[in-house]
Amino acid sequence: MKKILFINACIRPQSRTLILAKEVLKRFDGEIEEVNLCKESIRPLDWEQLQERDRLILQKNFSAPLFQYANQFLQADEILIAAPSWDLTFPSVLRVYFEHITITGLTFQYSPEGIPTGFCKANRLIYVTTSGGPFASQQRGYGYIKDLANTFYGIPNTLCFYAENLDIKGADEKGIVQKAIQDIQIAQI
Repeated sequence: MKKILFINACIRPQSRTLILAKEVLKRFDGEIEEVNLCKESIRPLDWEQLQERDRLILQKNFSAPLFQYANQFLQADEILIAAPSWDLTFPSVLRVYFEHITITGLTFQYSPEGIPTGFCKANRLIYVTTSGGPFASQQRGYGYIKDLANTFYGIPNTLCFYAENLDIKGADEKGIVQKAIQDIQIAQI
């Protein structure tokens, strides 16, 4: 059975991004494991944690609790990230999550030439977002995640589903979200 990892960075209880993510989840066939970043006790790495992480990496001890998110990410067959577009990117808790999963020797390794090679099992990462303003022309948060997936994690395929301009005066919010749902429903997921 496929392992689907759902990384939920939706802060608001009535998140429009979460509505789209649930539509994507309906299309997966497998065991879904959710990491709700708002409920996890994940925090930015500090000097103490970095020293501990470096020590464990040198020992190749990747079973330590510090690597729980990285191990989970590494073993997923499919990955879905749901994060609203905030300030041209995404909520900071998602960036902190990436700090915890981008581990030399575990999720990727540098070649002698300095080129990263990813070890993640997933063949595809799907990113779902919503934006109060324009998203399609910028896609800065998605671009960053796509680069991480392709360059550091070895995940060759990424897809992005989004609803944009939701907070523009006079926008048909429900209609925009429904159009994004329709895009998800007709996509080959």
